[in-house]
Amino acid sequence: MGRLGTGIGWRPEIADAVERMPGVDWVEVVAENICPGHLPASLVRLRERGVSVVPHGVSLGLGGADRPDAVRLTALAERAEALGAPLVTEHIAFVRAGGPLTASPGLEAGHLLPVPRTRDALDVLCENVRIAQDALPVPLALENIAALFSWPGEELTEGQFLSELVERTGVRLLIDVANLHTNHVNRGDDPARALAALPVEAIAYVHVAGGFERDGVWHDSHAHPVPRPVLDILTDLASRTAPPGVLLERDENFPEPAELEREVAMIGEAVRAGRERARQGTGAVAVGGAAGGGVALLARPAVASRERLAVAQAAVLSSLVAGTPVPEGFDRVRMGVQARTLAAKRADVVAKVAPELPVLLGEGYRAAFLEYARERPMGGGYRRDALDFAGHLLETGRPEDAGARRKLREWWLDRAGPAPRPRGRVARVARVTRRVLLRDRV
Repeated sequence: MGRLGTGIGWRPEIADAVERMPGVDWVEVVAENICPGHLPASLVRLRERGVSVVPHGVSLGLGGADRPDAVRLTALAERAEALGAPLVTEHIAFVRAGGPLTASPGLEAGHLLPVPRTRDALDVLCENVRIAQDALPVPLALENIAALFSWPGEELTEGQFLSELVERTGVRLLIDVANLHTNHVNRGDDPARALAALPVEAIAYVHVAGGFERDGVWHDSHAHPVPRPVLDILTDLASRTAPPGVLLERDENFPEPAELEREVAMIGEAVRAGRERARQGTGAVAVGGAAGGGVALLARPAVASRERLAVAQAAVLSSLVAGTPVPEGFDRVRMGVQARTLAAKRADVVAKVAPELPVLLGEGYRAAFLEYARERPMGGGYRRDALDFAGHLLETGRPEDAGARRKLREWWLDRAGPAPRPRGRVARVARVTRRVLLRDRV
């Protein structure tokens, strides 16, 4: 894979600005947001101009206890082929837990959650990465994620964890310097120490993004300007190695095109400052980061590792989305922040995938959804979540306005289909909704 150069995250809201932006060598697109057979015209035009497009996955959950889902892997591979991508990227995270390994209901976080830096988690991650690598037509790179909480009893630093992952699997790394800053504020991790432990030759490219601090917690929002500490970490990284690509991420609150161009220029200046520091011999010296012991680690029983990790992750996710007690050793305040953040993100994404719901419910949408989310964990993705939320409202006689309720019923029935397959509570809602809808039409 050659050098990527300067990039920006492609989003529909800024598609026109990205096409006109000077100096953009490549773009990154959220893999789950595109359909291989119906690529956005903007992406097609960029590809025709020779701009590389990299699909960035968010739903594989390679850090989870289960083996990667074959359907999701196939979907990611299809997007890589449709885009002619030089590589694909994902995250070192878990996004779901429970299920057969724990004999408990499956739960979804709807967001990326940190894996414990333990031997068990590393064993499972390495095996999952090898499965993904075998299924993908291009190289895979994995991103370090931002975290609001720490796992107790961790055995490795972030640098050691990443370095050993590379040593054992040959996977590339997507280093997010904004996430290094987030983990410095939230978990006390030292960004310089993490960079020093990295195998810099494995870096595929670098993410840069903004965020904000509230009550001593840094939120990786991707909706704010890139702060100076993040740019300083980028300069430190660039003094250790020449990153093949550097990309600006922005997901919300998009500024004017001129502001985006200014941020891209600032990122370029930070990289050049690091390279100048390296030329002058004042840059940091990268050191090897592998923790060693690869042969012994490969001999660990994978099934036992998966089962232990599954139990731990299910307990954590259940406390975050289902209101069960916070597991021992976790910071309850930080877990509370994470739980509220997950619920808020869930409300935001449901509003995007089903924009009719906020229109029908008006200002009451958010409060109604958060009330629903406290009692009903997500188990089938955001579109299923939107349908379940609408069914819950109808089952409880809402909205109070008869006209809005009728429109919601029609919306729900249109999407549930004439012969819905869900079972249990959702099926019961389907029957009740159909009876009410038919009654109101009489």
